[in-house]
Amino acid sequence: MSLAGLPYWLPAWCLDHLGSRPSAVLFHHKSMSTVLGIRLTDARDVVVKARPDENRAVSCVLAQARLADQGLPCAQPLTPVHGVGPLAVHAEEYRAGGTLLRGDSPAVAARYAAVFAQLMAGLAKLTLAPPLPNPRWVRWDHTEPGLWPAIESLDKKDQKRVPSYVTSAAHGSRERMLALAANLPRVLGHADFEAHNLRWDQDRVRVVHDWDSLAWQPEAALVGAASAVFPKMGPATLPPIESTEAFLATYQEARGRWFTADEWQLAWAASVWPAAHDLRWEALHGYPATTAKDFRAQVAERLRRAEPA
Repeated sequence: MSLAGLPYWLPAWCLDHLGSRPSAVLFHHKSMSTVLGIRLTDARDVVVKARPDENRAVSCVLAQARLADQGLPCAQPLTPVHGVGPLAVHAEEYRAGGTLLRGDSPAVAARYAAVFAQLMAGLAKLTLAPPLPNPRWVRWDHTEPGLWPAIESLDKKDQKRVPSYVTSAAHGSRERMLALAANLPRVLGHADFEAHNLRWDQDRVRVVHDWDSLAWQPEAALVGAASAVFPKMGPATLPPIESTEAFLATYQEARGRWFTADEWQLAWAASVWPAAHDLRWEALHGYPATTAKDFRAQVAERLRRAEPA
């Protein structure tokens, strides 16, 4: 891939912080962050990540480095975070290879849950500044007025495009989470635990990506969100109820403790919010709601499980 499309600042940044200039581009992904696979002139392959600086990146990269030191499946950062204008930039090792694990069956859910438990156990050993604000797709705990966190690019669009069932589900989910989370401790957790962010070597996870997406929330809320997004490859998704059950059960068994009644309800409430956020995003951008049928079929039962028995 040509070097012509690289950010103007990248060659000098690589020389300053990695001791070598880019010689080839291995891949280039751009979403909320820019992720560049780079081959340097000294033959090293590295990944450079740049994202708008929300004062989160330093804690996220530090957590990633400490997990890598523990031998957990994540890329080792090669630099700390550096500011480049409005961007927070760092480099990490390139962990190539592995395959995607597709599917949303209970058996697949259990495999993902075991990995999530491993990562949460590693994160529980760390003490660092919380990476706040939380990622926007799990920012149900925001303090702004209104249902959704303030996101200018979404808020300026016509909100009438958002189906009422999405708004109603998000409201019910958030109201219950706020009530249940009030007295629970916050912990670090991976808040973008989606299938496209993991690579596997047969039955063993090879690498978990996207450590920029750490959140600081009650454990059960983080687990509940992961139990709903683990099969996601692109558009909004929601696995079968039985698969979320399998995820939650496997996670608790792997961690060696069972949720309290409040935590159990919180996990189910949290399983609704990410899909509601994604459906809102898709509606505001005019995308077809390909998973709306699954969402509408499940949301009442998920919210029922978020209430006292």
